Amino acid sequence: MKMSRFGKALAGVVFSLQAGGAACAADPIKIGVIEPLTGAFAASGNFVTNGAKIAVDEINAAGGVLGRKLELVIEDNKSNPTEAATVAEKLIIRDKVPVLMGAWGSSLTLAAMPKLQEYGVPMVVETSAATKITKQGNPYVFRTAPTSVMEAEFFKDRIAPFNLKKVDFLVVNNDWGRGTVDDFKKMLKEKGVAVGLVETIDPAAQDMSAQLAKIKASDANVLFVTAAVEQLTLFFKQAAALKLGKTIITTGGSQNPDQLIAQAGATIDGSMHLTTFTPWVPEATPFPDLTKNYIEQWKKRGYDFAGVTESFRGYDAIRTIAAAIEAAKKAEPEAIREGLWNVRLNGLVGPIVFAKDGPAGSESGQARPQFRVIRIDGGRISVVPE
Repeated sequence: MKMSRFGKALAGVVFSLQAGGAACAADPIKIGVIEPLTGAFAASGNFVTNGAKIAVDEINAAGGVLGRKLELVIEDNKSNPTEAATVAEKLIIRDKVPVLMGAWGSSLTLAAMPKLQEYGVPMVVETSAATKITKQGNPYVFRTAPTSVMEAEFFKDRIAPFNLKKVDFLVVNNDWGRGTVDDFKKMLKEKGVAVGLVETIDPAAQDMSAQLAKIKASDANVLFVTAAVEQLTLFFKQAAALKLGKTIITTGGSQNPDQLIAQAGATIDGSMHLTTFTPWVPEATPFPDLTKNYIEQWKKRGYDFAGVTESFRGYDAIRTIAAAIEAAKKAEPEAIREGLWNVRLNGLVGPIVFAKDGPAGSESGQARPQFRVIRIDGGRISVVPE
């Protein structure tokens, strides 16, 4: 039977719609990435971004997610909270990403968070440690990074060998630094450890002589330092020049020990660092084979090994997002948000499973990575036995 002219036209329309639908289904799934690629935190932001790229390459090589490739849409927040909010909105409105990863620093993440609720788009927080990020009642926030409370809790159970008589703090003056002081002060007081000075530095500060002079005159025997690697390098050099003479422990979960060794040399000898990832000793990580594979992929790309201790954050966060999309069965914001609650994944710093955190009914998701203490002596990194 011959098809009528109308039937042919209708068939053509149906074919066009089917073809268009197939093309749409084959389009890559976009993931928005917000990192500090320039500014005060640029080194860490670029390391995290490179880790995210490795995850995407691995996932795409294995067939992608839901039969579609992943594509990172990367924006520079310029180490600036206002810019972090601006690019979050840009990624959601202009690029129509159904999910985000970011935004490294706590102040940067907190600035972007209102946009997540406004537009109903989830974000996996890969680095930021400020406890209040998951306490604000934002159900679109899922954090794979540990909080400063978790860091303090870990240290609380291992405090005896460090001979803490009295503790001073030197922290970057932002949500991360101030939050770390609050959480550690509470823990130390519970353990009967006296807390002395709390000195702050601007995120872009290069001269810490005034703060260090006060700390040197203090009767505290231990100094906790919370700052990004660029400022830590300056801190160790200036502290050595001043002959500070105190035990130094850094917080923050990594802070690039290899980079510190390369840039600050012998000035960091004897320092200890709270960290989450120990690539120097893969056997000390939760899943050694996963760690070895990741390090191999990092080296294949010719990246500096120093970046591994920060880059893992991007790697785990993107793998988490991919697992959520797979669980959701579709790449839509609300479905991905629901899918994140169903993620069960082996990450480089431990199992990634989200627990509810924050006000009932509008909880954020919080994973619980491992912590370790490392010590640096003579340019060598060792994991302090537990």
